[in-house]
Amino acid sequence: MDNDDRNSLAGRFRGFLPVVVDVETGGFNANTDAVLEIAATTLTMDEQGFLLIDKTYDYHVEPFAGANMEPSALEFTGINPHDPQRGAESEEIIFPDLFTAIRKQVKSHHCTRAVLVGHNAHFDLGFVMAAAERCQIKRNPFHPFSVFDTATLAGLAFGQTVLAKTCEAAGIEFNNAEAHSAAYDTEKTAELFCLIVNRWKELGGWNLPADNFSQIFSD
Repeated sequence: MDNDDRNSLAGRFRGFLPVVVDVETGGFNANTDAVLEIAATTLTMDEQGFLLIDKTYDYHVEPFAGANMEPSALEFTGINPHDPQRGAESEEIIFPDLFTAIRKQVKSHHCTRAVLVGHNAHFDLGFVMAAAERCQIKRNPFHPFSVFDTATLAGLAFGQTVLAKTCEAAGIEFNNAEAHSAAYDTEKTAELFCLIVNRWKELGGWNLPADNFSQIFSD
C-alpha cells in the first residue's frame, strides 16, 4: 500500500469505515434493557491523510415494548424516558434511518462496511446489534464483532481509560455536566480517536523503521 492509499479512509482502515457510536441505556443487558439515546459520528480524511470529524447523527429513543430500565441507570444518565419533551421516536424509525445514513457514508468513501468505534466499544455494539435484530434489519452496516475501542487505545496512548480523564490527559476539553448525553460522549470519543490516529501518523505510523520501534518500546 502506498501513501496515497493511506490518505483515504478505505486505504487507512483496510476497507472499513470507522463510525463513532455511543448509546445511553436502561441497564447493561443489551437483550432486555432499553436503548434511550444513540448518537453516531462519521469521520472523513483530508488530503494529507489526517482523520477529521464529519457529521453527528443524534436520536432519542422510545424504550421498546417490555424493555427493562434500571433506576440506577436512569439516575446515572439523568434521562427521564417518559418525558414528552425528549422528542423520542421508536427503534423501528431510528435504526433504519441511521443505518441508511451510515451505508451512504460507507459507499461514498469506497469502503466495504462500517466498524463501530466506541469507548468500551463492545457495550455499544451489543446494544446496536440487539436493536437491529429486534427491528429485523437485514442491511446492518456494522461489522458484527470487530470494533475500535478508544478505552484500550487511550490506555496505550495516555495511561487512562475513563473518557473524562483521558480527555483531560489528551488536552481535549470535557464538561462533566454534559457527559452521559449520547451526542456529547460520541463527539468527545470521536475527537479522542482522531487525536490518537493522527498522533500515530505524525510519529511515522507503520512507516517507522524497525530501529525506531525498538527505541520507542525500550523507553
